Amino acid sequence: MFEFIRGKLDFVGPEYIVVENSGIGWQIATPNPFAYSGKTGTEVTVFLYHYVRQDVMGLFGFSTREEKTLFTKLLSVSGIGPKGALAILAFGEPEQVVTAIENEDEAFLIKFPGVGKKTARQMILDLKGKLQHITPNLFPDLFNQDAKTPAAKNGVKEFEEAVLALKALGYSEREINKISPELKKETLSTDQYIKKALQRLLK
Repeated sequence: MFEFIRGKLDFVGPEYIVVENSGIGWQIATPNPFAYSGKTGTEVTVFLYHYVRQDVMGLFGFSTREEKTLFTKLLSVSGIGPKGALAILAFGEPEQVVTAIENEDEAFLIKFPGVGKKTARQMILDLKGKLQHITPNLFPDLFNQDAKTPAAKNGVKEFEEAVLALKALGYSEREINKISPELKKETLSTDQYIKKALQRLLK
C-alpha cells in the first residue's frame, strides 16, 4: 500500500522513529532507530511496509528497498512475525542473512533473537533460492549453480575482490587478515572465497 515516506525526522526512540509529513507525525518501527541519531530536523526517506493482521496494524520502515524486501520474505516464514523479522534485520545485514540461508547455516541463523533450530530450518526451506534480487551485485554468482570457476593462475584478483566484499559487509582488516593465510592456500572464484571466509568468520 505504501512504498515510502519522505519528510522531516521529528523523533528518534529506542523502538521507532517519527517522520512528519504534511502536518502528520508517522510512527514507524525500524530495525535500528538509532541509525537516525543526529538527523532530527532533517529530511529523510523511509521505505514502508504497512502491516495489518486482524486488530493489529503498524508501519515498519527501512533505509533501503533491499531491507524492506527481506523483511517481507521473512514474514512469509511460519513462526516469524513482524517483531521477529525486525530483530533479525537489527542484528544482521541483509547480505549476511541471505548468505546464511543459501549456505544452510543454521548455526548462524539461531544467533538471532527468537530464532531456534526449528525456525532456522524453516527459513532455509522457505527462502533458499528465492532471494536472488536482494543481493545481486554483492554476490553475482551465489545463485548460479552452473557458473564456472574462472581460470585463474593464482586467484589473486578473485581474493582481492572477496576482501573488498567482506569489508563492505563490515568486517575489519584485523578479522580478514586472521583468516587470509588459510584462504590463500586455495585457488577459488570470488564468491567461493567469500563463502569460505564467511564460514570461518561466523564460527
